[in-house]
Amino acid sequence: MFKNFSRLGRAFMLPIAILPVAGLLLGLGGALSNDSAVKAYPFLDQAWLQTILKMMNFAGNAVFTNLALIFAIGIAIGLAKGDKGTAGLAGGVAYLVYTATISGLLQMFSAKNATIDTGVVGSIVIGGTVAYLHNRYRKIELPQFLGFFGGSRFIPIVSSLAAIIIAGIFYIIWPPIQGVLKVTGEEIAHMGSFGTFLYGFLLRLTGAVGLHHTIYPLFWYTSLGGTEVVAGHTISGAQNIFFAQLADPNHTGLFTYGTRFFAGRFATMMFGLPAAALAMYHAIPKGNRKANGGLYFSGGLTSFLTGITEPLEYTFLFVAPWLYVIHAFLDGLSFFFADILNIRIGNSFSGGFIDFLLFGILQGEDKTNWMKLIPFGIAWAIVYYVVFSFCIRKFKVAIPGMESEDSEEIELTEEPSSLNEEAKIIISALGGKENIESVEACATRLRVAISDSKIVNKNTIKKLGATAVFEVNGGIQAVFGGKADLLSQEINQILGQE
Repeated sequence: MFKNFSRLGRAFMLPIAILPVAGLLLGLGGALSNDSAVKAYPFLDQAWLQTILKMMNFAGNAVFTNLALIFAIGIAIGLAKGDKGTAGLAGGVAYLVYTATISGLLQMFSAKNATIDTGVVGSIVIGGTVAYLHNRYRKIELPQFLGFFGGSRFIPIVSSLAAIIIAGIFYIIWPPIQGVLKVTGEEIAHMGSFGTFLYGFLLRLTGAVGLHHTIYPLFWYTSLGGTEVVAGHTISGAQNIFFAQLADPNHTGLFTYGTRFFAGRFATMMFGLPAAALAMYHAIPKGNRKANGGLYFSGGLTSFLTGITEPLEYTFLFVAPWLYVIHAFLDGLSFFFADILNIRIGNSFSGGFIDFLLFGILQGEDKTNWMKLIPFGIAWAIVYYVVFSFCIRKFKVAIPGMESEDSEEIELTEEPSSLNEEAKIIISALGGKENIESVEACATRLRVAISDSKIVNKNTIKKLGATAVFEVNGGIQAVFGGKADLLSQEINQILGQE
């Protein structure tokens, strides 16, 4: 079960990776083409520039408008075990058939204004079903007179038929489910800031093993994250609502309350964790600081700019899991205080400075209350620095650089001269091709399903630049940062050729 959830989380990362670019287009286009921005900055009042900015706005909005379709395609590709292009095509076709079938059923049998929006849940079911059918039947052999429709050509056909059946099922079961989701979202809203704290705390806690990707989409893209009418359309999901308001030139006032599912991350990622990195740097012996300073500086800077926190978190997660729990609790409090302060900053992917600039500063104080984040963030940096300094010194946490042995080199039998060579060394360290079941990557982690974890040489993988290598039921995860996806592709290519 854990492995399946982990695979689903990895599959989510493919469509989610599109969001930062789409958010950039929508954020810049929307922020610099509205009337208030043009009045404040006269140089923007150029016909050609406004045309470009509005086109950027339309382009970014197109992604968020079709997000469910993109998720269905991405999940089908992410879960497919081979011939991923066919799986993606089948996922897109199946989702279109699915939505058209539901629309037809509504027109024939329901009230005139009835609507059914299954959002990301429908995408998961369609994408997952397509992947299952694809993995099972992509090499099917049909009778000779139907031979043309065999193999990979069979997948879009059978997926479309399955989509019709799924649509019929959702037509029956989704209205009550949608009602439950709406009530649950309202209950979380009634819990107020405490509900926001629980969301932030659990999200960070599950992030330790990469399962957060199965949690936040339910709040971002379904009724759990709220439902609002924007520009005459009913929108469900916190991020869907935020970007709909962002694309609406007539929107005034603060952005949706659903931004409480985003706003709390900025204080932790931009201020708290960089301060924790400084605390860890100051905690290690002075003689080890030069050798290990780059690790903490790059980790803090990555967290501040992009909101990617794993490289820094994995410096203490495995040597002191209890410290990670404290970190998760503090992150939950960050969400809590951001909610109380009424900070309404949205995000496309994470809570770093890039998203803060696009969806906080550029959108204006009147829509986001972004200025409140600055004093709160400074206070949060002090809290993180004090907590981490005390815990590491008091309990002698063995973070990198704390002991002299940490800086010792691990000998390799061969030095990698290219990405291909590095991938071959990783394959060998994982126990060879026979021990590897599958290799995939998320934003920062190389995730490998293996047969026998006892024969994995973790030290060799660390020597190649992984900041952490750890076991998770039936698999190995290695934190390589942005290089993880490149290594995943190279390893899969090598395994396919051998």
